Amino acid sequence: MAETRSRVTLIAVAALAIGAAGTYQFVWSSLRLPLGSALGASEASLGTVFTVFLVFQSLSQFPVGWVRDRYGPRVPLLVGAPLLAAGYAGTAFAGSLPVVYASYAVGGVGCGAVYTVAVNTPVKWFTERRGLATGVVTMSYSGVSFLLIPVVRRGVEGALAGTLLALGAGVGSVGLLAAAVVRDPPEGVVDTADDGSATDGGETTTGDETVAATGWRETVRTWQFWLLYAVMIVVNGVGLMLIGKVVAYADALGLPGAVATAGASVVAFADAAGIVTVGGLSDRYGRVRTLSVSLVCAGLALLAATVAGDAGAAWVFAVLVGLAALFRSPTFAVFPTLVGEYYGAARSSENYALLYTGKVWGSVFGGTVASLLVVSVGWSTSFRLAAVVLAVAGVATGLLRPPE
Repeated sequence: MAETRSRVTLIAVAALAIGAAGTYQFVWSSLRLPLGSALGASEASLGTVFTVFLVFQSLSQFPVGWVRDRYGPRVPLLVGAPLLAAGYAGTAFAGSLPVVYASYAVGGVGCGAVYTVAVNTPVKWFTERRGLATGVVTMSYSGVSFLLIPVVRRGVEGALAGTLLALGAGVGSVGLLAAAVVRDPPEGVVDTADDGSATDGGETTTGDETVAATGWRETVRTWQFWLLYAVMIVVNGVGLMLIGKVVAYADALGLPGAVATAGASVVAFADAAGIVTVGGLSDRYGRVRTLSVSLVCAGLALLAATVAGDAGAAWVFAVLVGLAALFRSPTFAVFPTLVGEYYGAARSSENYALLYTGKVWGSVFGGTVASLLVVSVGWSTSFRLAAVVLAVAGVATGLLRPPE
């Protein structure tokens, strides 16, 4: 019972830490216009700030994961926490756009460090209910920002620098709390699953098999990794396209402004809800089967949303884009778990961090490529193509099998 309470505390603190780091991604939409006005920055240059963040957040995770798997979570968190604070502080005092770029690069590295530690904490501590535990942590990446955005929006109206400094102090403090609390299981500690199976040291169980942990060099030699990588690119690309362009798409369809706003809010809420609900279902019905069906449903929902939008069924459109987000997001609960089960929990941080670099290419698809598609073939056709690609990714996910 004491061990269970300890693990619950670890998951709660990891969830709080990843939520603090996630403010860089999800609060940005509330900061960009006031910051742009203060600096006289163009829309394109503000978009580059977000791109810089995504690149540094994604690429920093592999070296952080390598360190965490060998030396534990404390060092990455002690580095990541001050970087989170420094990114916001630098932005608060920035007198030019290059300083903002540098600040968001620093914050991106901090976010990558905290994200890598937090998302792999349930993988290392749980075999039973692992999908649910990972879902709870990952959900907080956007969930904490969902709660903070109204406060931030009020704050930036009269005190942009003060709000940024408060954000920096808050996220840095949470990161330091995580450094003091989060730890990995001692070597030799046995975690018993629901069926009575057990794992210890550098091994984890999937069904009746025991999988020795493998490093990234061995991992990239398996076809499973590259299929996971391709699906990661698609899920991120379509997801960022949906998050970033759903309001503009609704406007282009001539739907009421209230529907466009509701669509954006529904997408944010459904994104978090899908991670924890469908991630939890994967514990019962299997990771691959659950995610495969979920991604196919996401593609069908997005395809149906384009039909509803073209027909002028405004609120049906809003509900369907929410369903697309709900069924897309469980990837971020299931993939860390699958990586731990396929390649071993002891190297899960470095292996998942390598897989997560697919977000860089996904951001290119969701941003630049999607915009080119809209210009070339129109809004609805672009989203229909995205829906088909997402459904195909779901079918491909169903082909996954544990490495031999």
